[in-house]
Order: sequence, then structure tokens, then C-alpha cells
Amino acid sequence: MSDSTTVEQRWVAFGAAGAVGSIHRMGDGFHVKLIDDAEYRGSYPSLEVAKSALHAALTPGSDWPEFREH
Repeated sequence: MSDSTTVEQRWVAFGAAGAVGSIHRMGDGFHVKLIDDAEYRGSYPSLEVAKSALHAALTPGSDWPEFREH
């Protein structure tokens, strides 16, 4: 038996210095991960909530990142 996860869609968040994180849409929600994270930070019910969670995890005062679907 395999423990695999299927990512249905992916958005990469870009800040002034480059990629800062990503959002992965899976069957159970939208999962947020910053570039240096080994694990997802959480699962969120919508893309907009996941975008807000990713922005909140950035350094205080960070600009809103640009999200690009990949």
C-alpha cells in the first residue's frame, strides 16, 4: 500500500525577493506551505482563506504576494 497524496492544483506565492511559499489544492482543502517548511502549515476551506493564511505567516509588514497558478 502506498501513502501518496494527489495535488489537484498549485499556486506559488512570489514576493519581492522571489518565491515565498505555495498553496496546494487537494481533496480535503487548500494546504499552505512556506518555502522552508517541511510540512504543510494547515488546511483551509477556500483559496482566499489559504492566501490570507500564507500572507499572515510571512514576516510582519510583508507586502501581499503575487499568486501564480502552476
